[in-house]
Amino acid sequence: MIFLKNASYINWETLEIKKKHIRIDEGENGKIEFLDVWPGSELLHNNTVIDCNGNYVMRSFVCGHHHVYSALACGMGKPAKNPENFYDILKYIWWTLDKCLNKEMIEASAYITAIECAKNGTTFVMDHHASPNAIEGSLEIIANVFEKVGLGHLLCYEITDRDGVEFANKGLAETEKYLRNHQGLVGLHASFTLTNATLKKAIKLAQKYNTGVHVHIAEDLYDQDNCYELYNKRVVERFEEFGMLQLYKSIFVHCLYLTPGERNLIRDSGIFVAQNPDSNLNNNVGYFRSHCLGQNIMLGTDGMHSDMLRSMKMAFLAGQSCDQIDMKGAYERLRNSHKYLELNNFKGDGQNNLIILDYNPPTLLNSSNILAHMIFSIHQGHIKHVISKGKVIVKDRKVTTVDEMELYKTSRALSKELWQRMKKVKHPLIKG
Repeated sequence: MIFLKNASYINWETLEIKKKHIRIDEGENGKIEFLDVWPGSELLHNNTVIDCNGNYVMRSFVCGHHHVYSALACGMGKPAKNPENFYDILKYIWWTLDKCLNKEMIEASAYITAIECAKNGTTFVMDHHASPNAIEGSLEIIANVFEKVGLGHLLCYEITDRDGVEFANKGLAETEKYLRNHQGLVGLHASFTLTNATLKKAIKLAQKYNTGVHVHIAEDLYDQDNCYELYNKRVVERFEEFGMLQLYKSIFVHCLYLTPGERNLIRDSGIFVAQNPDSNLNNNVGYFRSHCLGQNIMLGTDGMHSDMLRSMKMAFLAGQSCDQIDMKGAYERLRNSHKYLELNNFKGDGQNNLIILDYNPPTLLNSSNILAHMIFSIHQGHIKHVISKGKVIVKDRKVTTVDEMELYKTSRALSKELWQRMKKVKHPLIKG
């Protein structure tokens, strides 16, 4: 059990700030209790005490869309072909990288992602994984790593036909094997890499395990153009015909190029949309617009980083020119992931997931202006301690559950091997 002494607690829903002592239970979906009087020494015996005087305490964060498989990408060399469009980015960068992953690299990628998430105050991750040549057991590897570090998770494997029906079936098999023993989703890449046959199997699998799908939708206009050319309909219309919009636990990712009709379909379904502003800007695919999508919008990182405060800031800043979003709206998108998990009865994101901010505000801070502090001043470096499932997993900005230094040493070695593998991948359409 953990006791926080002299905590200035920021209520994540009301933004009310109150000075209390806090008792924190361990376990998934554990509770917290506010105390007016500090307990006697007999109650504190064998329990952890953290003095929060001068610090702020708030609920930790959830990432609504991540990609563990991209963790070893930072600093890699140029692709075989300079990408000219979004499809080229996928083909020559990400589909090249994921084909080169082995199980050791997946484990290292999961550790780096989990450590970065923990240090950024992200204690629950919804990940969308891909490793075509190392599919079997990949989700179990990631789950084990996340649990060792101390994170909650909702995982899926990216089912796709881009490598052929054999690999699509392997993705389906890995998904079913995992869902037998874990909470999770049915991962799908995007409409333009999914045949009707695979799509039908994936929907049936989600129905069988009473879960949803986690799928990219209209990240680029290519997705819509391809769908209309092959099926004479838009992506969301195609998915609706297969019954996907009835899977209310689903996550629709990106959703940039949608008609008003498609947006209305998503809004009326109650399905949550995961916005990824940093990634959209990096890939130059366009800007997210919330028009007609309703209130069920949460934030992800798309594997670019693990800092949800950064995602909130970027959603607000990018939205000033293209979206109807204010500071309150940006904060609501940050926190909507909690609502998604609670609404769908997924475990691991309880009230006992907290961050302690070593933040000395340069101006007055109160419940009426805390959002301005979060958008313009508070950042990852202010996160001093992180508590997940009622246990301290980051203390004084260092992860307590695993050996950070050793794992980063391993990941550096494996990244070199991965990059060498990527150089050897043959792309038949490239001359020379």
